[in-house]
Amino acid sequence: MALVSVVMGSASDEAVVGQSAAVLEQMGIDYEVKVMSAHRTPEQVRQYAKEARDRGTEVFIAAAGGSAGLPGVIASWTTLPVIGVPLASSDLNGLDALMAIAQMPPGIPVACVAVGSWGARNAAFLAAQILGLKYDTIRQAYDQYRDKLQQG
Repeated sequence: MALVSVVMGSASDEAVVGQSAAVLEQMGIDYEVKVMSAHRTPEQVRQYAKEARDRGTEVFIAAAGGSAGLPGVIASWTTLPVIGVPLASSDLNGLDALMAIAQMPPGIPVACVAVGSWGARNAAFLAAQILGLKYDTIRQAYDQYRDKLQQG
């Protein structure tokens, strides 16, 4: 059962989003990866977000560039936590996506991490922290990772 749903707006985002997947694997977290667009396939996004809890999803990681509507659209259809990863897909180098994700209206929050690969990795670490509140094995894996960081 996939606890984390990693969603990207375009298959071309896979190189960056793959870094989220690598961290989730490192933490021993089951996940699934989907490609769907808030603008090109909005009905698919709506259905996927609304059915997520029934599939066992507990956290979303949603990566998008440009207007970066995907994280917010997912958040509009679910009350599960959504972590937005802004991608540098336009001439603005991700600043547009960062602002779009960070400026969600009150009541429909989306956590926002850094632009690009650092953000993709931190989104997975944040998902591990969230899931670690419920799952001891995930908390322990993240704690061990942090211990290794301190040891250099």
